[in-house]
Amino acid sequence: MRTVDLIQRKRDGEELTPEEIEYLVEGYTKGEIPDYQMSSFLMAVYFSGMSDREVTRLTECMLRSGETVDLSSIPGVKVDKHSTGGVGDKTSLIVAPLAASAGVVVPMMSGRALGHTGGTLDKLESIPGFHTDLTSEQFHKQLSEIGLCFIGQSERLAPADRKLYALRDVTATVESIPLISSSIMSKKVAEGIDALVLDVKVGTGAFMKKQVDARRLAQTMVGIGRRMDKKVQALITDMNQPLGFAVGNALEVMEASQTLQNSGPGDLTKLSLELAARMIFLGKKTPTLDEARRVAEQHLVDGSAYKKFKQAVSAQGGNALALDRFELLPNATGMREVLSPRGGYVSSINAEDIGVASNMIGAGRDKKEDSIDPAVGIILEVKAGEKVEAGSVLCRIYHTKEDRLEDAAEVVEDAFHISGQKPDERELILEVVG
Repeated sequence: MRTVDLIQRKRDGEELTPEEIEYLVEGYTKGEIPDYQMSSFLMAVYFSGMSDREVTRLTECMLRSGETVDLSSIPGVKVDKHSTGGVGDKTSLIVAPLAASAGVVVPMMSGRALGHTGGTLDKLESIPGFHTDLTSEQFHKQLSEIGLCFIGQSERLAPADRKLYALRDVTATVESIPLISSSIMSKKVAEGIDALVLDVKVGTGAFMKKQVDARRLAQTMVGIGRRMDKKVQALITDMNQPLGFAVGNALEVMEASQTLQNSGPGDLTKLSLELAARMIFLGKKTPTLDEARRVAEQHLVDGSAYKKFKQAVSAQGGNALALDRFELLPNATGMREVLSPRGGYVSSINAEDIGVASNMIGAGRDKKEDSIDPAVGIILEVKAGEKVEAGSVLCRIYHTKEDRLEDAAEVVEDAFHISGQKPDERELILEVVG
């Protein structure tokens, strides 16, 4: 078969056979198909989409392009959680120990910050000494002993996805539902899980801006999971304003620590408990979801989830004392207040703008090779729906350099919309799929 013929057929909206999908993935991974042809194929998929059969085969081929993790020697159901990316979304740091403290085995494979969205690995690595580059033996040992481990995607896990993602990033084909779905699911299945809980974000701070697109993405991933004999549930959640109050790596670790001590923001606590409950239920630790919710809340209130988080941090070389003594975490040297230009109600806070502004002062990456300043970020003082006075503090920008600070402050100020009327309250959890 010829690559150009497959590109043409996909461009014209035809369905490719499983063998043809395999030919493309294997050929590109081995370097036999050049970037320019695979770029054309990705753009054809972007415009023409893929059938359920094509997406599943694409996922399987990416999964089989490298090593897979075998966790069958560890007793229990292995459950992970994945978020499609948001601003201030530190739920993994809370949800994973909540589920693990209830007895679920949680191999938490996470990513790094890219664009305006934060990365779990970067947040964890702001804890002094914490590292995620574990060997396979260390990963298995920690899961067996603690039931919780945080790792990144290894070079050997789904290498086809790594190569395809890098190409998508520079060819404007990132926001394709079949390509997003196969990318996420190939990595997750490769890590040896039995079940997965998805947090599909929608809104200004998410990749999916419309709920109909978020629903299609959730349905596609749940469908892939079902066809690959994995139990998958997805929540579609609001990302029109940052989750919680903290945006920035060490700042988000502080807020996650407070939340695990049952003194975190209401929205962050609510979403974390619901995600954890679904992990506990899929992990077969309770007969019903309502019972799983009670178990999750109990482990938050009694401190056992916080203890589990500290255990995992210590096991991975981190200084667990820093979770209580925040002065041991990286701290910014400067602070700039952003004030409300007028009185009224906060009608909305553009999450993407807050994420972009935090990147401008060093909290995130525009390119994969960019370095991150773990100390910097933004703390909101108000959320949508709250009343503010003229001159009151909307948020505080924590910085270590003056570069781009004024520009970032302007972006932040523009992110807050003040109106004379109190806005309708938004639902945080919009839909459940699966």
